Amino acid sequence: MIGGFGAALLLATLSAEAQLKPEEQIEYRQAGYSFMAWNMGKIKAQVVDGSVPYNKAQVVAAANAIAAIASSGMGSLYGPGTATDQMGDKTRLKPELFKNLDEANKLARNFTGAVDKLASEAASGDQARIKTAFGEVGKTCKACHDQFRTK
Repeated sequence: MIGGFGAALLLATLSAEAQLKPEEQIEYRQAGYSFMAWNMGKIKAQVVDGSVPYNKAQVVAAANAIAAIASSGMGSLYGPGTATDQMGDKTRLKPELFKNLDEANKLARNFTGAVDKLASEAASGDQARIKTAFGEVGKTCKACHDQFRTK
């Protein structure tokens, strides 16, 4: 069975190319990841390093934003022609992703599960559990970057 990311890649192959140019797909996916990173930074500052006072509502909002973006269909922004082999330095996506869709799909499911857990833990208000869930999200990001993103 194909999960959300794999299904989205399949759909991207069939339809998104006609809707968005490769440059647009790259621009939108980079914007999504930038927004998630900004929200991860808010959680990190409040829960992980404590450089900003903890505010449960802000942490919950940040975690929910990350989870929403992660499950918004980002996979459809990984259409043909959006990797470094065709787009050069406009992207850091390795073309190997398209040769390893099962692995990419698995990593995407792991990421989505981790961000959903982060949102759940944020709602609990338990900072130790939020910190642990935050670390798990980071691990899922790193796993994908290590395989499918240039440095």
